[in-house]
Parts: sequence; C-alpha cells; structure tokens
Amino acid sequence: MKLKILIIIGVVILTLISIRFISKDESERVCIGNNCFNVEVVDNPQTREKGLMFRESLDLDNGMLFIFENEGNYSFWMKNTLIPLDMIWIDSSGRIIDIKEADPCKFDPCTIYSHAGYAKYVLEINKGVSKNLGIEIGQLAKSDLIV
Repeated sequence: MKLKILIIIGVVILTLISIRFISKDESERVCIGNNCFNVEVVDNPQTREKGLMFRESLDLDNGMLFIFENEGNYSFWMKNTLIPLDMIWIDSSGRIIDIKEADPCKFDPCTIYSHAGYAKYVLEINKGVSKNLGIEIGQLAKSDLIV
C-alpha cells in the first residue's frame, strides 16, 4: 500500500515538473510583428559573457535574448562567435532602438558593436533575418520576458 502511494506521488510530481517545463518553453518567445523567435535567455554576467560563442549554427526562428537589470549602453563583440548575427537592442518598453549586422571576428582587435539610446534587452538572431522580415527600429518586441 505504501509503495502504491509513493508511486502515485512520484507520477504527480513528474507530471507537474513536465507541465512547468512545457509552459516555460512556450513563454520563451519574442515576437516582433508577426515574426516570433524561440529564445534562449541569458540574464546573468556569466551567461551573457558567453552568449552564442562557439555555436556553429542557429535555427532561423531561434535566437538569444540578453536581459540586463537596468537600461544602459551595452556593447557587444563577436570574439569566438562563429555565426553572423543581427543584434537588436530593445528598451524597457519593448521598443526596438537599434539594429546592427555583425560578422564573426577573425582578427584582433574585434569590432565593437554599440547602439544609440539605452537598452534593457538585446535579441540576437541570424544575420539578415531582420532585413528579410522587415524588422525595423521603432517596432515593438513582445514577450512575457520583456517587462
């Protein structure tokens, strides 16, 4: 009898954990107009420093969302980044304030990519996707992650 109760409790716990992960994955999306990207979130100094370094590919509908504690002037470089990227700077209201195309750094010193205005978020997606989808400065990025 005790074993059956333990098994039932274990099944319930695993179900709840599965539901939590499924709902988390669904909310980790950033949409700009009708275009949505599944994003990997980096929100601490260690994960932000690594970013997309050493990755060999990125699906067209995927990206990385950098979340900072406060709005600021955040610059990026492409050292050890193998994928050409679009960097989309987003302010605390979700408005796109700048977009830059960035190529992998092949020689030191690496180019520093800066932006105009203050940003709280930076969305990195494959290079050229912003232009191909008509994503522009001034548009709103919507997500449960952008608050």
